Amino acid sequence: MSNGKQVGYLRVSSLDQNSTRQLQGIPLDKVFEDKCSGKDTQRPQFLACLNYLREDDTLHVHSLDRLARNVEDLLSTVRSLTEQGITVHFHKENLIFSPKQGSEASISHLMLTILGAIAEFERSLIRERQREGIAMAKAAGKYKGRPSTVTEEIRKDVCQLKAMGVPIAAIARKYGRNRQWVYRALQARNN
Repeated sequence: MSNGKQVGYLRVSSLDQNSTRQLQGIPLDKVFEDKCSGKDTQRPQFLACLNYLREDDTLHVHSLDRLARNVEDLLSTVRSLTEQGITVHFHKENLIFSPKQGSEASISHLMLTILGAIAEFERSLIRERQREGIAMAKAAGKYKGRPSTVTEEIRKDVCQLKAMGVPIAAIARKYGRNRQWVYRALQARNN
């Protein structure tokens, strides 16, 4: 048994989702949790987790798609961690990548690549079906898009803050939103 820490990384795609089912019942010394899309490369808690991990630690992740945005990123992350002496355990797929894996490494690497590719393909199919559904709804005149969450008062405030030189990131933090939301509010004000 190693003296390393048992570290958990949890991720859900939005603020209103709940991560309680991830790594439930796994004894962990430290947990990092992000509430953002996996495609975001600057996930703050993921970066903090990578910074925290040390040799002999084990990183516990619920499933492959919680850790990386695509197969290339997944393979690179797992390779980097194991090269640092860190074990990576994906619980849903029951895959463990250890620095001392030996002959099992090639089979595990193959499984990681296949499962990661399937997850990536599945995400692309979901996006494609979503685009097709939106196109059909638009053609039928039933799609109006998501209702705006930006009132005229908020738009005015955002524009005033921007005109005063307040950084976009600070405006976003004030409203608990991301920078894209601020840009959309500014754009809507100019239209």
